[in-house]
Amino acid sequence: MHVVVDRFIELSVVEQYRRLTKNERYEKNECLKYLTERQWKLAKLQNFSLMASETNDNEWQHDICREIDQLQGR
Repeated sequence: MHVVVDRFIELSVVEQYRRLTKNERYEKNECLKYLTERQWKLAKLQNFSLMASETNDNEWQHDICREIDQLQGR
């Protein structure tokens, strides 16, 4: 799993037991921003992949799949 995901989950669990420090709140917010941006990129690539599939553009679809794999850390 990605280090940002791990840290976000860790801070979310800690937050259930105590109030986060100012630095921890900042860190959690930065993680959320990163994860939100990453999810939007993934959704866009998945839509492009569908478009490539529907237009039978295999080269484009392979490029998109490589980008998806890279984004997901594979």
